[in-house]
Amino acid sequence: MNIHQPVSTIYGKMFDTYSAIWLKQVAELQARFGGAVEEVRMPKEYPTDVPILFIRAESIVAVMDFMRTANGFEYGFLADITATDEELEPRFEIVYQLLSHSNMSRIRLKVRVRDGEEVPTITSLWVAANWPEREIYDMYGVRFSGHPNMRRILMDDRFVGHPLRKDYPLRGYQIFPDTPLPNPNLLERSVK
Repeated sequence: MNIHQPVSTIYGKMFDTYSAIWLKQVAELQARFGGAVEEVRMPKEYPTDVPILFIRAESIVAVMDFMRTANGFEYGFLADITATDEELEPRFEIVYQLLSHSNMSRIRLKVRVRDGEEVPTITSLWVAANWPEREIYDMYGVRFSGHPNMRRILMDDRFVGHPLRKDYPLRGYQIFPDTPLPNPNLLERSVK
């Protein structure tokens, strides 16, 4: 890779550069996983910069494992995981941003989740998914089944609710006048 050549994802030539790759990848995913791919939104058809594939929750680990290792995909870098509250049913969308270092293409996967439903964790594929999945749980209340440590990461353990949900009060705050003692099970033990 030449570091002096502009990357297409930054300078707006993404569709021209990657459309053939994306179309081939989407067709292969639909053929391989069938109904697990609920919907596809391609650039120029929708207001998006990269393809968005809506994947069924129960298939997300298998689809991502395939995309991470299969020839022609190699999306080995999990750039981000976040969520959105759509205020519709299904209420939430879990958003996975992937990057392939072999061809420098990006792709976005989404999983639609109803309030109270769980999404399988992808920490077995990317250890880096641990903290963003915990953040999504903390901010939106979406749990990830099989997660090794599904607990709050940003808010106090006593906090009630999930502050990034659209039904959380805009000026909602909670005051905790006392400082609780630290949980000894969560403290790191020094090794000598």
